[in-house]
Amino acid sequence: MSITTAYISHGGGPLPLIENSIGTGGVGDANHQEMIEVLKSITLDIQRPDAIVVISAHWEENDTQVTAGNKPSLIYDYYGFPESAYTLQYPALGIPDLSASIVAGLQAQGIEATANPSRGFDHGMFVPLTIMYPEADIPCIQVSLTADLNAAKHIALGRALRHILDANDNDKHVLVLGSGSSFHNMRGFFDSSASANKKAGDFNQWLQDTMQSSVISEIERGQTLSAWKNAPHGIFAHPREEHLLPLHVCYGVNERKADKAISLTLLTKPASMFLWQN
Repeated sequence: MSITTAYISHGGGPLPLIENSIGTGGVGDANHQEMIEVLKSITLDIQRPDAIVVISAHWEENDTQVTAGNKPSLIYDYYGFPESAYTLQYPALGIPDLSASIVAGLQAQGIEATANPSRGFDHGMFVPLTIMYPEADIPCIQVSLTADLNAAKHIALGRALRHILDANDNDKHVLVLGSGSSFHNMRGFFDSSASANKKAGDFNQWLQDTMQSSVISEIERGQTLSAWKNAPHGIFAHPREEHLLPLHVCYGVNERKADKAISLTLLTKPASMFLWQN
């Protein structure tokens, strides 16, 4: 089983879809258009996956849970949007066999994990995948974050996922997709002051440097990511870290610098996406 890994910023709720009329030729707004173009470009850079494993910022559990349904429904986990936001569809199938393998593999490595047959796909999954693979013809599963939001623990989760996927001796290609946002301060998005923009830019530069440096060891890189709160304006960029931690899982899957680092503007602030290819 070969693996491609991508950490992406997925934008503001359903807005990338309802503002930009994905699949209907809509022009789109400045807030999300660059993000949409980057997500589409990633699909051109990588081998088309046979399966997608999504780690979304919008699912936290006490243990690690994995979707296990055959046909997961969508979870419209946002509020206050036009009615069209609650009729979006992404009928991707689940992958119960892979879910079972992941749960068993995590348990074997000492990580508390359970299969969740009733949990659907949240917008951290279906919004970016509608942009990347709009046909919804690639089966998917989601893996939760753990509610303790421990950074080092999520790197270890990624390492464990890599071991499990590598142990599947087949010719399938899997995309591990970490879906969050490299900047996620809701008040900060609406703060256009020079100070706020500089803080966001400093954190984004730290993230780019950390994920691209070829002069630090992987022990150092992992320690730096685990101590992200010590980064320049780390707490400003992430008052709560759930949107950053999918990056830690993605790094754990690879434990090397990113093959490609993309910097863009999203919702008025700098954002990053990272790609690892085998």
